[in-house]
Amino acid sequence: MATNTQPDDEIEDSSAPLIEHLAELRTRIIWSLLAFVAMMVLCYTVWQPIYNFLTQPICAALDARGQDCQLQIIKLQEGFFTAINISFFGGFALAFPIIGYQMWRFVAPGLYRNEKGAFLPFLIASPVMFAIGACFAYYVILPMAYDFFLGFQQGPVVATPDEVTETRDVAGISFQGSMQEYLNLTIKFLLAFGLSFQLPVLLTLMGKAGLVSAEGLGSVRKYAVVAILGLAAVATPPDVISQVILFVVVYGLYEVSIQLVRRIERKREADLKAQGLWVEDEE
Repeated sequence: MATNTQPDDEIEDSSAPLIEHLAELRTRIIWSLLAFVAMMVLCYTVWQPIYNFLTQPICAALDARGQDCQLQIIKLQEGFFTAINISFFGGFALAFPIIGYQMWRFVAPGLYRNEKGAFLPFLIASPVMFAIGACFAYYVILPMAYDFFLGFQQGPVVATPDEVTETRDVAGISFQGSMQEYLNLTIKFLLAFGLSFQLPVLLTLMGKAGLVSAEGLGSVRKYAVVAILGLAAVATPPDVISQVILFVVVYGLYEVSIQLVRRIERKREADLKAQGLWVEDEE
């Protein structure tokens, strides 16, 4: 294990008294809340196009079976709360860059210059990786999951004319989904995969800070497998296909994270050697 010395870099604006820090924090929170409320109102005005976009996976799966795409309002207030839910999550997603920028403006004065250069890329990478994970769920996972769920229907209600003859003595099972239940399930998928794709960002940032090492991550690989299996079971509905895909994706991201941390360690070692600060361990 090598030792290194933190460069004697000056911390910018670190002498501000506590009351000024609290005032700054209040300002950043207010701007973040204003951005969130503004984006939430904007999403509320277009909640129906957003909902229509989110229903495309289930409509495609139903269309493949020759069924009409129609969801039900089970409770009188269900449509309104569905619009609120879409506005809430859509508003947060749109406001996240502004919220992240406000967070950065608050913590940046207390960081060393080299720490700023290390932290800023991760602040940018986090929403990008979340968007990639959500898109992966929307375009790959949701069509397969909904096709799997709809497979539990049976005639005669959803059968073809030939199948009606063969199944006229059985109870028909057809999908009559709730508007809000469908939205909750879809958002759960999107959040599960979006957050899972944060793993490389989190572990790489921890590696940059020296909190984890590639060797340490590799040594706990078997425990990581168990943890990822548990995550896949909890984060996705009881659908074996989506659980297996989530496990494979997250475990792949874990292995990628190990390689990224190893690359950071090699770069740090090269920099310290160039400065004459690298000390090899004595066996």
